[in-house]
Formats: sequence, C-alpha cells, structure tokens
Amino acid sequence: MSVSRIVRSCLRSASLLAAAGMLTALLSAPANADDYDAAIKDIQSTMGGVPSFLTKFPKAGLPGAWAEVKAIELSDKTALPPKVKSLISLAVAAQIPCSYCIWSDTQDAKRAGATDEEIQEAVAVSALTRHWSTIFNGMQVDFETFKKEMGAQ
Repeated sequence: MSVSRIVRSCLRSASLLAAAGMLTALLSAPANADDYDAAIKDIQSTMGGVPSFLTKFPKAGLPGAWAEVKAIELSDKTALPPKVKSLISLAVAAQIPCSYCIWSDTQDAKRAGATDEEIQEAVAVSALTRHWSTIFNGMQVDFETFKKEMGAQ
C-alpha cells in the first residue's frame, strides 16, 4: 500500500472516530438538570407521586415525554374529552396488547365517567377493526375499489 493511501486511510479512520466521538458525546450529554427537576416536580404535583417506571425513562427525554402526555392525554382542553381519549387508548391497548395500558386506561375511563357498557363497546369496536383489517389485507382487497364501493367522494 502506498504512503498516500495509508495517510488517506488513517485520515478517514480518524474522521470516522471523531464523528463517532462527537455522536457519542451528543447522545450521552446530560439532560438539562433544571428541565428534568421541573418535570419531576410537575409529575409529583399532577399525579401525587412519581411512578417508579418514570425513573427508568432516559433523563434527557423525560421533560419532553411528560409535556406530551400532559398536553394531550391528561388535558381537558383538547378536542377530545378525557373519557373519549381513555376509551381510544383502551381500544388500542387491547389490540397491542399491553396489560399495563389496559388496566390503567380502564381505570382512567371509569374515573372520566365511562360505563362498563362503553368500555365493552370500545374494546369490541377495536376487535372489529382488527378483524376487518385482517380480511382486507389478507385477501388483498383493492383499495381504490374499496373506496369507491364505500362511497368515496
């Protein structure tokens, strides 16, 4: 191998190592402690405690994740009322399936005023959606034909 090829190879390796080092530094950069502490305090205030599973979430991501949950799922100032959001979440959780979410979403739905009948219907609708999705996809139903037959405008 010529000297110039060795030098280019070393430079390329050094560049890759430098890039890898920068990426590692960026990915392992500590979270803004003030943002993290503020999120923990807000969780404590909102929920009456900090569930232990949140301590397993990356510190850098917790403030953003909490802000998203609080702004969408927990807020009553969104387009969907809390009961509807809980029923949607329960229906999705039943399909994933996620026993943690099923339990929690059922509790949330009941606290938001959902009846047992509404909970049962939400889960049944999710089952119907899964059923028909299996039929449409498995039988390769033509999507354009489907839209026409179902009244596409």
